[in-house]
Amino acid sequence: MQILSRRAPARALGPFICKSCKRSLRQFSSTPARPRGPPPPPPSGFAHLTSRRLISIAGSDAPKFLHGIITQPLVDEPVSGGRQRQSAQPKITAENSTIGAQGFYTAFLNATGRVLHDVFIYRDTLGMAGEEETAAGGDAFIIEVDAAQVKTLAKHIKRYKLRSKLKFRILDEGECVAWQVWDDSISPATLSAPSSSPSSSSPPIPPTLAQLLAQPKDYVMLPDARAPGMGFRVLSTGQRTLEEGLDLARSDDAAYRVRRYLRGVAEGQAEMPREQALPLESNMDVSGGVDFRKGCYVGQELTIRTRHRGVVRKRILPCLLYPPSPPSSSATDVPQQLEYDPAVGQDGPDAEDVPAGLSIGRAGAKGRSAGSWLAGAGNVGLALCRLPAMTDVELPGETAATTPFDPRKDEFVLKWGADEEGQGGRSLMVKAFVPDWLRQRLREDDGSVH
Repeated sequence: MQILSRRAPARALGPFICKSCKRSLRQFSSTPARPRGPPPPPPSGFAHLTSRRLISIAGSDAPKFLHGIITQPLVDEPVSGGRQRQSAQPKITAENSTIGAQGFYTAFLNATGRVLHDVFIYRDTLGMAGEEETAAGGDAFIIEVDAAQVKTLAKHIKRYKLRSKLKFRILDEGECVAWQVWDDSISPATLSAPSSSPSSSSPPIPPTLAQLLAQPKDYVMLPDARAPGMGFRVLSTGQRTLEEGLDLARSDDAAYRVRRYLRGVAEGQAEMPREQALPLESNMDVSGGVDFRKGCYVGQELTIRTRHRGVVRKRILPCLLYPPSPPSSSATDVPQQLEYDPAVGQDGPDAEDVPAGLSIGRAGAKGRSAGSWLAGAGNVGLALCRLPAMTDVELPGETAATTPFDPRKDEFVLKWGADEEGQGGRSLMVKAFVPDWLRQRLREDDGSVH
């Protein structure tokens, strides 16, 4: 019988590597680099908005029902003396076929005035409500909402429906499609006014889109007046695509998102956090999403009070991300122009890596948060910024800051992923910009209120 040795043969020992060294070795992995942000958007094109879904709502009570739960008017309201106050925007009725009467931008709020859903509401000329509702003489509409929140909005409608004579349903993705069309060669001057501003005429229609307006059974179109240069919103039936009627290059939802970021336009609950965002802080007041002359609706009290008695100290602004400067460099490296790049740097983090809701701090100093990051792509994104801290915007009725904002010296930083001792982690510098259209509308808005 063979007797085995009590001592097992020793295995060959490799070199000992500590955990921190192992982490550093992973950085030199041969795996391909992760993809950067989307390429720069084309100056003209159209995109299928996969981030949006549609709800059909129709019935004799549909206009009155929606009128009571959104921030824009759908019906004329009574005023003193028995007169009717006409809506500032063209009514979206079957008799009115002008482009301004095809729909509008608005929002659903909760009882405390916080944004639940930012939406576009269109007059349904596509027959999504069905022949039965149309034959009954009821009004039909299509609500466009963030795709991730379409079921939540349907539940919200059901909650308030009660005995209202209307029907609603979520449309299948291939049944009706939302598009964005833009052409930077067209002067945005006539398209820059918010949809809630009084206007005696409809905006001019680009030749590339004029033919779509003549096909109401296949397309619904309205100008996206949230900011200059946004273009037009178009709905089409599932059987029709815009390639059939437009001489423009097809783009995608990512390019449309970059265009929004560069113009400071927030959209969806990732950028307007549900039950947290305020409509005025989200720029809905200057984007034509709120009619302050409208009568009672859910969330009206706080919205009107903030408008007339409060000061909006925070707003969503477009932001540029850039790498932290070496200690030897000066603050003159702060970028002064908002220009898109698919990557912030060669190997560092990009906008997609920044956690949503991350606090913005002042570089080299401790103190109150200057804002919070919302979302981004490449080197640009949106953030909810404290205007006195991150911009030179002067708030009405507010005393000037002790240390005025200096755009060439003041820097702000995003930091995340550090350990308990504050070591390690990642960081990016962030600079907020106030678009010209926003400055202009804020000045006009201040003059109309005070």
